[in-house]
Amino acid sequence: MIRVCSLTDLDDRKPAGFEVGAEHTPVVLVRDGGTVHALRDLCSHAEVALSEGEVTRKGVECWLHGSCFDLRTGRPSSPPATEPVDVFAVELRGDDVYVDVTTPVN
Repeated sequence: MIRVCSLTDLDDRKPAGFEVGAEHTPVVLVRDGGTVHALRDLCSHAEVALSEGEVTRKGVECWLHGSCFDLRTGRPSSPPATEPVDVFAVELRGDDVYVDVTTPVN
């Protein structure tokens, strides 16, 4: 697990992009109340940053073509994407957000 940011650095239901670890893995974090979701910050359809999009009731929406990805599973809930994005384990330690980018959980 790698510390990425403070919980207070994240606005509720607004995606935030980070590069995590020695490999600089692109990760988008989405705070949903007391829960934080972490997905690979790369649309599986167009290879653009999901952190540049919006969070909708369907998940995080890619700004380029409108594909939405479920925050828990990474599965696309709308076209044109057909492949999921990686989801990473998140751990909250006090006010700190830690992410494990070594092995996707989906």
